[in-house]
Amino acid sequence: MKLKELINYGKKMLLENEIQDSNLIAKMLAEYIFKIDRNQIIINEEKEISEDDKTKYYLALIEIVQGMPIQYITNNQEFMKLNFYVDKNVLIPQPDTEILVEEAIEIINKNKKEVKVLDICTGSGCIGTSIAKYTKNTTITMSDISSEALKIAKNNCIKNIEDTSKVKFIKSDMFEDIKEKYDIIVSNPPYIESKEINKLDKQVQNEPNLALDGGEDGLQFYKKLAKEAHKFLNENGYLCMEIGYNQKETVTQLLKENNNYKEIYSKKDLSGNDRIIIAKV
Repeated sequence: MKLKELINYGKKMLLENEIQDSNLIAKMLAEYIFKIDRNQIIINEEKEISEDDKTKYYLALIEIVQGMPIQYITNNQEFMKLNFYVDKNVLIPQPDTEILVEEAIEIINKNKKEVKVLDICTGSGCIGTSIAKYTKNTTITMSDISSEALKIAKNNCIKNIEDTSKVKFIKSDMFEDIKEKYDIIVSNPPYIESKEINKLDKQVQNEPNLALDGGEDGLQFYKKLAKEAHKFLNENGYLCMEIGYNQKETVTQLLKENNNYKEIYSKKDLSGNDRIIIAKV
């Protein structure tokens, strides 16, 4: 079997099993299995594939059909033009979250002084690492309740940043073990309603429940952020959060009820959905 035929087989199998982006995933899998890039796929379309390599490809296809995200097979996801290691212990970074990072960077760049940033619920570390990579006047603290997630975040930081001296890591259940104050707190917390998780795509359901489940109403972590974040922010500090597409009004109301936040605003993602909320103290 030739490479082109194998990829077409993979695409067909994924399509039949209602896997989204079947063409892209079939090619990504080939890149990973055969250690080639997208251009080399085109060049090597007529190359004969060995039985061993065909078997590896088939077995990986079966894993994907059964619900394994391709990123957990390749252990890689691109985010903010950086490559992040991911596995079943962390949420897979999504393009929509780049809106949150870009807004945090814009706020940081308005300051001439050094800015202290807390990335809470850091997961893979994609948010904190990206901020550290693309800003000069920052010190970053990444925190998570999961020890495994923190290990991954630390490795991703080392992988993507030349100078890691301005980054530190704290294991903490939200603010429980946070002792300092910051200029910016940034967070992409779990925000899916518990009852909705089993309705998500199979691939998403295989991501860690700890990073998805936002409680009965999806607001469990926003309630904590609204109630406590201002205590850990310096004067004129910012709370920057990603939200679910339908959570703008409820999260904004939580912030307003607290009376510690001003200049509350939101921004949309590229699909036109409300995606982030920013609040200044």
